[in-house]
Amino acid sequence: DLRAKCLYWRSRDQFESTEFSFTRFLTPYLANYDGWAMFVDCDFLYLADIKELTELINDKYAVMCVHHDYSPKEKTKMDGAVQTVYPRKNWSSMVLYNCGHPKNKGLTPEVVNNQTGAFLHRFQWLDDNEIGSVPCVWNFLEGHNEVVENDPKTFPKAIHYTRGGPWFEAWKTCEFADLWLKEMEEYMKKKSNVS
Repeated sequence: DLRAKCLYWRSRDQFESTEFSFTRFLTPYLANYDGWAMFVDCDFLYLADIKELTELINDKYAVMCVHHDYSPKEKTKMDGAVQTVYPRKNWSSMVLYNCGHPKNKGLTPEVVNNQTGAFLHRFQWLDDNEIGSVPCVWNFLEGHNEVVENDPKTFPKAIHYTRGGPWFEAWKTCEFADLWLKEMEEYMKKKSNVS
């Protein structure tokens, strides 16, 4: 849709694992640079009401996200895509955008289509103090983050199956696969009842 509307014309490169690797940075533009909006990768499963997440919003920040310190061990990720390692890895996988923030008004279609992946995924249009932090439970990296027994603050509110989720045969037994499969089963039951 974004290509058809001439908002996205960037060529896809070998490091992009999805079609939306860079389109996520059009979020403020698509929201008419007004209010707050959220971008989230497609491989998340939410276990909590995102209203809780919106209650963390602080207008002093241009963006808010989980500040992961993450270096993946795997050479490939979801769907066999090449795994790359870079500073602020996975920060842009779930972002709350303060769309009206003056710095985000610089995220025009021209910038998103022409800037480097490093510039965009590392939030280099912002100063560090303009990037607010969200607790890691809102972008809990399956296979990386850990639940500490008897510590509810470590239990995920949003699971990110960044390595590959149980919808892939090779990841059918990944951590929290049962939760995703249960959700899919419930969805399929509801869908068949509607038909």
